[in-house]
Amino acid sequence: MIQAEKLRAAAGGAVLENEPMSQHTTFRAGGPADYFVTPADEQALAAVIACCREAGEPYYLIGNGSNILVADSGYRGVIIRMGQGMGEIRSLPGNILRAGAGALLSVIAKEARDRSLAGFAFAAGIPGSLGGACVMNAGAYGGEMKQVLRTVRVLAPEGDFLDLPADELDLGYRHSNIPERGYTAVRADIQLEPGNRAEIGAMMDDLAGRRREKQPLEYPSAGSTFKRPEGYFAGKLIQDAGLRGFRVGGAQVSEKHCGFVINRDHASSADIYRLIREVQARVFADSGVRLEPEVKFLGFAEDAEDQRAES
Repeated sequence: MIQAEKLRAAAGGAVLENEPMSQHTTFRAGGPADYFVTPADEQALAAVIACCREAGEPYYLIGNGSNILVADSGYRGVIIRMGQGMGEIRSLPGNILRAGAGALLSVIAKEARDRSLAGFAFAAGIPGSLGGACVMNAGAYGGEMKQVLRTVRVLAPEGDFLDLPADELDLGYRHSNIPERGYTAVRADIQLEPGNRAEIGAMMDDLAGRRREKQPLEYPSAGSTFKRPEGYFAGKLIQDAGLRGFRVGGAQVSEKHCGFVINRDHASSADIYRLIREVQARVFADSGVRLEPEVKFLGFAEDAEDQRAES
C-alpha cells in the first residue's frame, strides 16, 4: 500500500486519509477513500499519479464529484481531486479563455460573460469541472464542449504533457478518446466569440430559470442520470415505465424530471445504485431499450470493469 508521506511529498497540497466521499460528491453519499489528494498544480498532479503507479495503487480523478457514485464501503485507493490549484482562468488573445481542469464550468461561464465573450452560456448550469467536461464532451441546451474547445492539455501515461487540438479527441455524444488513450486532462483553451455582456447574462438567466422549473435542483443528484438513447429520451422512457417517483430507500426517481435520480432522504449509495439498476431493468422490460448511466460507479464490485481507476 502506498505511504501517505510519499503522497504528501508529491502533492504539495492536502492529503486526507479515510476521507468520506459523501463530502465530495453531488449525490452526497459514499464511504471513505483510503486517500484523498488535492495536488497543488499540474506538476504535482503528475508526481502524484507517478507515485500511485510506482506503488501499484489504484487511483481515480475527480473535479466537482458530479458524475460519480462511491460505494458505502468506500474506495480502496487514491482519489485525486482537481482543486483550486488547477482552477485558474486566464484570458488569451483571440477571444480565448484558458482554464485549468479544476475550474468549475459555472465559474468559467461567468468569466466569459464578464469579458463579453459568447458561446459558453450553455455550460453555466452544468454541475461539473472543466476536466470532466472535456473527457465526456459535456453539453446542455443545444451546446456542447465540442463546439468551443480549441485545445486540451493532457498528461500522457509516460508522464509527458501534450497539447492536443480538439479535433483529435474524437468528441461525440458524452464521449472523447481521452480516457481510452490513458490521458488525463489538465487544462483547455476555450474559443469564444465577441458578444454583448447583457445579452449573454440574459441567456444565462433564462437557462437557469428553465433548470429551476424542470429539474430537481433542491435535492442532491448527479444531474441527468442516464445518457440519451439514440432516438429516445431517457426521462420519457422512465416515465412510460411507470417509474415517476419510484423509490428505493432514500433514493427516488424525481417526480419533477424522471431523468434524474435524487437523494431524496439520506439515501445510501446502495439505495441509489439499486434504484439505478432497477430503472434500467424495468425500462428494458417495458421498451426493449437499455439505458446507459452517465454516472460512474466506484467501489462496487459488480462494476469493477467499468471503473476508470488506474494502477
